[in-house]
Amino acid sequence: MPWSNQSGGGWKGGGGGPWGNGGGGQGPWGNGPQRGGGGGGGGNPPDLEELLRRSQDRLRNVLPGGGGNLGAKGVLLAIIVAVAVWLLTGFYRVEQDELGVELVFGNVVGRTQPGLNYNWPYPVGTVYTPAVTRLRETNVGTRELVTSRGISSNDVPQESMMLTGDENIVDVNFKVQWRIKDAVNYLFNVENPEATVKAVAESAMREAVGAGKIDEILTENRAPIQQAVLKLMQETLDSYQAGIFITEVQMQKVDPPTQVIDAFRDVQAARADQERIQNEAQAYANKVVPEARGEAAQVLERANGYRDQTIAEAEGQADRFVKVYEQYRNAPDVTRERIYLETIEKVFRDTDKIIIDDSNGNGVVPYLPLEQLGRTTTGNAPAAGGAR
Repeated sequence: MPWSNQSGGGWKGGGGGPWGNGGGGQGPWGNGPQRGGGGGGGGNPPDLEELLRRSQDRLRNVLPGGGGNLGAKGVLLAIIVAVAVWLLTGFYRVEQDELGVELVFGNVVGRTQPGLNYNWPYPVGTVYTPAVTRLRETNVGTRELVTSRGISSNDVPQESMMLTGDENIVDVNFKVQWRIKDAVNYLFNVENPEATVKAVAESAMREAVGAGKIDEILTENRAPIQQAVLKLMQETLDSYQAGIFITEVQMQKVDPPTQVIDAFRDVQAARADQERIQNEAQAYANKVVPEARGEAAQVLERANGYRDQTIAEAEGQADRFVKVYEQYRNAPDVTRERIYLETIEKVFRDTDKIIIDDSNGNGVVPYLPLEQLGRTTTGNAPAAGGAR
């Protein structure tokens, strides 16, 4: 309570300051005006003993039971107890997912790990305990509302509608997961970290979408866009020294505007059919081509085998002819007759005709079954010698 409150402000004993007597315009020391006031002469200096006695009387009246007899030692003890209690308020606890940041007179003096720690109490010291390991999530393009039926999400077209590089409009909803990388920068370099992350995410996504075409964004190009947005966001936040680390950017819904969404879905269905047919054709080609190559290799192997066989037979016949020719040169008559007999044997091997040499006049009994005998014989030699 200010000392200039002349109405007493709850102090017993009439007007004046908390020290008791005094009329209007008196200072806390009794007679005379306050220090720094203008006009009039100054009063006598305050009597310290009288001042202490009055303070004891006031304290006695305030304490229950009259407070007993309090002296200077009692006041000093009360002050010491108050200071001790004030110092005990400097203990604080840091949880497992938090990091303590200690400040003394507004300057960062240290970082503390999870557990019980101590810092100067307020207003000398201050402690911040941000959750540095907790994964935070920021949604862009949607708002989550808690209702009596549960949590519902509403689209925010002002955030989700974006312009592509081929001058089309696409509706993009995505979320960003992030955590604190540097607690000091996170606390003191950015006024509103959550809003900053959201603004940077929306700006980075608009830049990435504006560099691509709507067909690529709606189909297969989502992963590169997500990586590009994450990289751009991290570079921007690092330039701000925001102390934030982006862990993931995930595109949840990517659709054209509702006015033309049916037409785009028909186009996507046609492209899906095209891809399916191409895959089926590729699968058929993967089956037919190896079979054709196998058959071609088989035919080639058979041709190579036939070639080798023909060459081997020709070489064998040539070697046989050379050897027969060598024998013929040594004994022409014998070799000539042998060749003749072998040729006749080969010609008449499969016939039923029997040739008999009856030049010596000795015939064969007509009833002898020569045909059956010829068939049962294992050899193919002539039935009678000297057949020509």
